[in-house]
Amino acid sequence: MNKILIVEDDPEINKMVQTLLRKNKYESAAAFSGTEALLLLEKESFDLILLDLMLPGLSGEEILAKINQQFQIPIICVSAKGDLDTKLGLIRDGADDYITKPFNNEELIVRIGAVLRRINKSSTIDKTSVFQFKDLVLDSRNHIVTINDKPIELTMKEYSILELLISNPRKVFTKQNIFESVWSEKYIDERVVTVHVSNLRNKLKHGETYIKTVWGIGYKMQDS
Repeated sequence: MNKILIVEDDPEINKMVQTLLRKNKYESAAAFSGTEALLLLEKESFDLILLDLMLPGLSGEEILAKINQQFQIPIICVSAKGDLDTKLGLIRDGADDYITKPFNNEELIVRIGAVLRRINKSSTIDKTSVFQFKDLVLDSRNHIVTINDKPIELTMKEYSILELLISNPRKVFTKQNIFESVWSEKYIDERVVTVHVSNLRNKLKHGETYIKTVWGIGYKMQDS
């Protein structure tokens, strides 16, 4: 049974979502602030996080960044803001999906199911493969990336982009290829891919260049 962390400071909404999840065969836990959510994440394992953006203390955006730095858990953001810029900004910052308040209960359950299916599908593609490029190694089975045997901490999206590129090191992937493969959604904005590739490159800076920009097309692993 998948376990979902609900991060929502409104007790009534939090309780309603817990009831909804229970009726749909999900296990859940509740946090009423970002700080409480981070403490729970240190103690328990979750398959998905529902993250409200209007939280006391640390904002939802701050919590989103902290979770992506420390954990590899899919996140659906929840907010009263429904404009496209807000949605694109959150996806660029690492959210896996976004739903606007007040939301339809059936839509929320469908979105949760879709995100979990995408994650499960990507994690079962090839769990036994180890890919190596120069001194960079990606171990799919253990979900570990190392350079010269030193671990590199990546977010889920950064890891998925690297896995896509390193599994086909001679192939050039367009930004649309990358977005639709990693996010499993219709291509909406190349800036999302650009930001994540830039962050990935910064984390892989260890005296080597691993990802090459093919101008006007996309990205591939850097030629030796």
